[in-house]
Amino acid sequence: MQDAKEKIIRYYKGTEGESMAVKLVDFAAQAVKSRKCKLTGFLSPFEQEMAGVIANSLGELNVDFYGGYRGAERQRAAFCHAEFQGTPNFEIAVIKAQWNGEFARLGHRDVLGSIMSLGVDREYIGDIIATKDFARLIVDKKMCDYFTANLTQIGSTAVKTSVDDLENISPKEERVKEIKSTVASLRVDSIAAAGFGMSRSKAAQEIAAEKIQLNWQMVKNASQSIKAGDILSMRGRGRLEVAEIRGQTKKGRVGVLLKRFF
Repeated sequence: MQDAKEKIIRYYKGTEGESMAVKLVDFAAQAVKSRKCKLTGFLSPFEQEMAGVIANSLGELNVDFYGGYRGAERQRAAFCHAEFQGTPNFEIAVIKAQWNGEFARLGHRDVLGSIMSLGVDREYIGDIIATKDFARLIVDKKMCDYFTANLTQIGSTAVKTSVDDLENISPKEERVKEIKSTVASLRVDSIAAAGFGMSRSKAAQEIAAEKIQLNWQMVKNASQSIKAGDILSMRGRGRLEVAEIRGQTKKGRVGVLLKRFF
């Protein structure tokens, strides 16, 4: 198993996922050693993909994911030894933070910023579901008392926090729009422009501003190549799947089928 662990860490070395790869490999190794389950913190979609790769590579392991409700983006992973017969306990709770929506307009970024200002590690926080006058925070269950005692304001707005019920969260319903287009090339800026409805120069600006991710990793260069199955996400604009690449037109452009999720 040691060789497999080292191979995984080498694969992610030098990428933004390197430190998380080391941490996830350690979690997986503990599950193998104990022949039980080991629970991670909340993971981004890219980190969940890493957890799946690690479980498959080390063998003897299954990995399950849960984020508190169907369709959750950030989820915890439970590495479970193949001999484990129980059901993983994901230790997830929900905190409701309420404010007067008539006088304050707060969104996801405001809520997350206030949480992070408390010195809480991101791994303890799952999805944040914000509405006009309250937000539900999916959290590690052991953090409930801390949040109800310390999350008293978001920005300059006073909030009242309480423990809520996971059953009160509706499953996420996404709208999907199919986009048939032709692009000059399979560069990430071309695909982003076609899918998010902007010029290619604007897409390049958004990439430079670090607003666009490819397969949940920040795009470093507008000329990166795209392939079928890739996922582009843009801050504030949703997610884009490259469903099909359909070959060249007579004018030398490339036909693509994109699916945009809102």
